[in-house]
Amino acid sequence: MTRELKQQFTLRITQANKSQLVVILYEMLLAYIEEARDAREKGDRDGFRDGIRKARGCLNELMTSLHFEYEPAMNLLQLYLYANRELARADMRNSVEELEHVERIMKKLHETYEKISTQDSSGPVMSNTQTVYAGLTYGKNTLTESLADQGSERGFRV
Repeated sequence: MTRELKQQFTLRITQANKSQLVVILYEMLLAYIEEARDAREKGDRDGFRDGIRKARGCLNELMTSLHFEYEPAMNLLQLYLYANRELARADMRNSVEELEHVERIMKKLHETYEKISTQDSSGPVMSNTQTVYAGLTYGKNTLTESLADQGSERGFRV
């Protein structure tokens, strides 16, 4: 994952509510699957395995965030466990076929959660985070982000 993409995810996470965090996790998972596929095409076995490992980390986070008091949680758990097995199989076989299975499932779930997140009007999970202002600068077509100083207690509740 590129440095810029990591920064984008980090910024979105600091401003996301609960359902938007799930959407971001799906996007990260899909990005890691794409990273693994690209590494496989280049013959980079370590990069392939690393992408799969990171994708499985996202899956584990999705599994631990399930709320089992709601009915769909068990169905989602079964899908996540299947995807985890497929990723492990892809790693063992050094194959992208299993990645495509996982990607199809996760894209559908991502689309669903994206629709759900538009209906969630709750506030961001993180509070007291640094404010980021973005806008065009005097340079040609460049975007600069300015961070407003939030004090020494930024990120901590006092």
